[in-house]
Amino acid sequence: MTGTPHAQRRETGGLPQRLPLEPNKTVRSLAVASLVSEILIVVTGGAVRLTSSGLGCPTWPKCTPESLHATAEMGIHGAIEFGNRLLTFVLVAIAFAMLVSVWRMAKQRKDLFRLSIALLAGIPAQAVIGGITVWTHLNPWVVGCHFVVSMSMVTLATLLVHRAWLDNERASTVVQRFTTSTVRQLLWALAVLSGLAILLGVMVTGSGPHAGDAMAPRNNLHPDLITRVHVLPVYLLVATTVVLLVMAYRNPRFVPLRRPLLLFAAVVALQAVIGYWQHFTGLPILLVGLHMLGASLLAAACAHVVYVGVTRQPAALRH
Repeated sequence: MTGTPHAQRRETGGLPQRLPLEPNKTVRSLAVASLVSEILIVVTGGAVRLTSSGLGCPTWPKCTPESLHATAEMGIHGAIEFGNRLLTFVLVAIAFAMLVSVWRMAKQRKDLFRLSIALLAGIPAQAVIGGITVWTHLNPWVVGCHFVVSMSMVTLATLLVHRAWLDNERASTVVQRFTTSTVRQLLWALAVLSGLAILLGVMVTGSGPHAGDAMAPRNNLHPDLITRVHVLPVYLLVATTVVLLVMAYRNPRFVPLRRPLLLFAAVVALQAVIGYWQHFTGLPILLVGLHMLGASLLAAACAHVVYVGVTRQPAALRH
């Protein structure tokens, strides 16, 4: 006799008892999936806007007043917009799985639990902002808010990946930071300047031709003027990055900071090239889309380098 199903469940302890007590391969894979999916939905959202499919589904939460999904009569724009909405459910599934995977370690690993809660809560918040975007017929300020929140989600997902790679012992170990106060101040300046560059970039996009729909309003800012304002924090960002790279390579103590800084510098350089290229070629759709992807990578790379230099502990870096 193998026993009753109830007895079998009692022997195995049920699903809660099977959940890990510290990060394992599954937890780490879900953390990476969270980051990738957050970036992916930015890219697909950009495709919606750049193909003028922003009102492909003219209502929310339904696609039309009569249907939850796009119909054949709505054509390619309806399919693109509805496809982007469907991707939200993929994010929900990943975020829910992430939260379940850390449920049993909620008390010991509050960092993972809180980040998982924040990512899951951010999805319905983004959905509501997306609905307001449709209701306001793609108001550029609401669209911009939608993008800025997405960048915040990418940042949180990057932090989640970092924390998931620490076991419980290393996560709770308190040791002295390897950076100096000057380096940490420069890293925080890097974060502020990156945020300003992204925020002003959103305003530049809101003044440009890619409104998401032919009838959608623009923010009425002068495109050339706001573009010039946008590049100011970018110049400061480049200068701060160069200073940090020089400091990292002149002092052996800052070795753990070198690779994250090089990655960040590469993303900044790529964004600068694409930004100037799109500006002087009339904002072609492909380049604008790549620039939006670059903004997501910039947010992730910035969170990565700031975390390593400000928050992350040397004991974790040596493993």
